[in-house]
Amino acid sequence: MGNPKKKKRKKQITKAQLFRRVFFTSVLIFSFIAYGVFYGISLLDKMNQVEIPKTNEDLGIKEDIREEKNIINIALLGIDRRNPNERGRSDSIMIATLDKTHKKIKLTSLMRDTYVDIPGRGKDKLNHAYSYGGPELIIKTINQNFDMNIREFAAVDFQGFIEIIDILDGVEINIKPNEVSHVPGSKSGTQILNGEQALAYSRIRKTGNGDYERTERQRRILEKVINKGLSAGIGQYPKLLNSILPFVDTSLSNAEALALGTSTITNGIKDIDQFRVPVDKHLKHQTINKVFYIIPQTMEDNVDILHKFIYDNEKYNED
Repeated sequence: MGNPKKKKRKKQITKAQLFRRVFFTSVLIFSFIAYGVFYGISLLDKMNQVEIPKTNEDLGIKEDIREEKNIINIALLGIDRRNPNERGRSDSIMIATLDKTHKKIKLTSLMRDTYVDIPGRGKDKLNHAYSYGGPELIIKTINQNFDMNIREFAAVDFQGFIEIIDILDGVEINIKPNEVSHVPGSKSGTQILNGEQALAYSRIRKTGNGDYERTERQRRILEKVINKGLSAGIGQYPKLLNSILPFVDTSLSNAEALALGTSTITNGIKDIDQFRVPVDKHLKHQTINKVFYIIPQTMEDNVDILHKFIYDNEKYNED
């Protein structure tokens, strides 16, 4: 008989060897994570960061306002600015809400003609606040009138809007027959709009339900942009961010912007809900000194309904 085959003995790993393997693997993983973070921050440096005060008093946040860590509100502004050296006016005003509890993004349009109390200026149209005092004043106006806790903003002017849509290769929109004449080169039905067309579509006021339907178009465009961004592969994010961020003005720091983006992705947030304030049956139209305004009826009712949408509170003023 031949010699039986000897079983190979498994090589024993010493504790020191095991430690070294774990240590070097951990260093490698940490290096990749650190590279991703630093690369992400370097991309975010392309944003135009605007410093604004952060105190409750400066931003009109009431001391007893409810703060919920899983619900983050940011003011989104579309700026009508034809000259880069001018402040311009806020043509579009929204509250963007990141609701991590219900895994949703909520977009609330604030009607630009809403008659509100602008701190230091008295009663006027909401969109005039930006012209008077920039992002700080419009945030303060929103917070004081609607009992909000907004501390940050992001803004894009018309040229930036066009560029962003074109970078995303357009957005798919269903154009109604009465909208065709307002969107150059469009036709009735579903089609891809380029940046110029998307801007024209979002600014339509003289057909349909006037400014009310206009805010719906704006939210529809923004929803399409968000969905395109969220559906892009991770490998596409650097290219998209590198192209889009130079057109964004924001008070968010790099770390805050990175945390928001990471939170949205890691929480699997894809659903988008839409709303508008003042709400139907809680407003009236009125002309004061030959100027048209939308008057909330009453502001308390509108605040209740807004907070129910954002925070899922049944009766905010009874809390």
